[in-house]
Parts: sequence; structure tokens; C-alpha cells
Amino acid sequence: MAGDTVATALPAKQSAYATRPTNVLVVGVGGQGVIMVSKVLALLSQMQGNMVKQSEVHGMAKRGGAVFSHVRFGAEVWSPTIPAGEADVLLALEWAEGMRWLDYLNPQTGTFISDTQRIVPPFACRNRRDGATLGYARETPAQVLDHVSTGYALDAGSMAEGLGNRRVANTILLGVFSTALDFPVDDWQTVIARFVPPKTAEANEKAFLLGRQWVENADARQDIPAPSPAPTPVVKMPALRNEVEITAEWCKGCDICVKMCPERCLILNDEQIVELTAPDICTGCRLCEWLCPDFAIRIHRHAIAEESANP
Repeated sequence: MAGDTVATALPAKQSAYATRPTNVLVVGVGGQGVIMVSKVLALLSQMQGNMVKQSEVHGMAKRGGAVFSHVRFGAEVWSPTIPAGEADVLLALEWAEGMRWLDYLNPQTGTFISDTQRIVPPFACRNRRDGATLGYARETPAQVLDHVSTGYALDAGSMAEGLGNRRVANTILLGVFSTALDFPVDDWQTVIARFVPPKTAEANEKAFLLGRQWVENADARQDIPAPSPAPTPVVKMPALRNEVEITAEWCKGCDICVKMCPERCLILNDEQIVELTAPDICTGCRLCEWLCPDFAIRIHRHAIAEESANP
């Protein structure tokens, strides 16, 4: 089945009427449905007779920013936020966000559930040099699940595509999460239907059941050793030297290249002609070359090894 990864079995289900509040932290990025997931859980908990507290932060979510929501429910709940190390469940709709909030999971009894899809934000690519490492979480699902009490990591996005609608990935994760609680399956489906567009109700129902089925299959496979991952090929990038050729006679001083240079290594001199002020920090991205309306800039990239061999 698509989405199969390393998994560890869930512990005994959380009682809906536990004396201690149940703490669930839902995290992801804008557009993934973090708030919808948390509202489903909050309403469902109320239907079971629990006191519920919910808090959420979504800031610049529309631009793919971080979104998180604390949901606490039980016989008595007074604070809406979960202290670090006390989350009973960390439900991550995006892998790196799950890594960011891992310290909030109870290390002894907490359950970690995460989609393995990776949404790499632009600021993770600030180093534009050849062979640069992305500023993004490098932990693999197997590494993380080895260090949590209980956990599942699955490619919910691919599983949702198999249902014909990638947007139901969050409902697949809800299906996985539902197996950890004592709430009736029918109640889950009723509440989910209230929060999704009517035209997608059937797809979301299938997604929810697929998530539950995935857990059953994962439990059956847990004693089977996972295959060793194939070694990642090492690609050695050649060392390059960037040369910026500026034809001063063609430059009209429009300032486009200066404003758009990501490294800020171009300026206009007193004669309003572009100059390269910091050649060492130029990454050869070619934005200046592509954007110049006067074709006054050209980027040449020379392999350093070839230059050494041919002085």
C-alpha cells in the first residue's frame, strides 16, 4: 500500500473520561487543514461530555507559514496550552513541523503521528551555492520512531492521491489518530462531515477509513524487519568560479539587477553604471543576466579544476 513506512504499535486507547486531561498538539503549515483537524477533535470531545480547551496560532499561514493548535480535553481542563513534554499525541501534517515540536511530546507515553511529505520553505534555500545543504529537517522516519514511545509515519499525500483528491491527506491522518481514542467511529465521521465541503464528504469518509485500515495493516507488520534503505549516491559537484561580465556601454542604469540580486553584490556607481562589488559572494544564479533588459550582463562559470590544469 502507498505510504507504508516504519511503525510502532499504539498503546491502550486514551479514555475519553480520563481524570487527567488528554493533550493533543496538531501542527503543520498553512493550507493543510491544521485548524480543521483541531476543530474536529474539539467538537468530538465535547460530544463525549468532556471539557475542552483549544488554542491556535497561524500567523502568516497563507504564505505557507507554521500553524499549530493545542487541544486539551477531559473531566476538568483549565489551561488551553500544553506544556513542553506533556503532549499525549503530536499529530504533524508536515514532517519538519513535527520535528520542531517533538520536544512537546511526552517522552514516556506520547504518540507521534506524522505525514512524511516535506514542504520545503524558501528560507530553507538561502544558500544558493552548488551542493549547498538545505536548511530543512534531516531526520528520517525510522530515526524518529526509534526515539519515541509510540509512533506512525506515513505518506498520507500519496495515499490521498490514490483516492483522487490530495487534499484529504489530513483526513487520512485523522483516521490514524482516531485509533488512539475511545470515540465511536460513527461520531468521527459525523463530525468530519460537518467541517468538509459537501462535495468532498464521500472522499473524506474513504480517507478516514483508509487511515484506520493503514494502522491495522501496520500493526500486523510491526514484527517484520524493515528492509535496509538503498545507499544514497554521492554526487560530487565541481568547484566553480563565477565571472560577471558587464558591458558598461550597454547599461542604462535601470537598477533592476541591483534590486533583484539575492546576494546584494551589485551596485550602481556615480555614473549610474552597474558594478560588481563583492565577487566572492556571487553564486552565479544568473538573475541579473536574465532580468537585464539591455543584455549588459553575462555570467561565465569556470571549473576550477580545469583552470588549474590549463594555466
